[in-house]
Amino acid sequence: MFKREFWVKYFPADVRNRKVVEFPELKQGNMTVAEYAAKFEPLSAFSPYYNTPEAEYDKCVKFESG
Repeated sequence: MFKREFWVKYFPADVRNRKVVEFPELKQGNMTVAEYAAKFEPLSAFSPYYNTPEAEYDKCVKFESG
């Protein structure tokens, strides 16, 4: 409940929606692995699918393919 209320108060819906769209499109490109990881982890929080224990393998695949 706290987490939901925190997100509603500090992350407006339009910001959350942009992050949801940004995550699947994230690619490493010219970033170092550390820079990519620093962007990957916070953005993955906005993807409900990747925040389940069952999706841990898929999250790793997404990271490695990015």
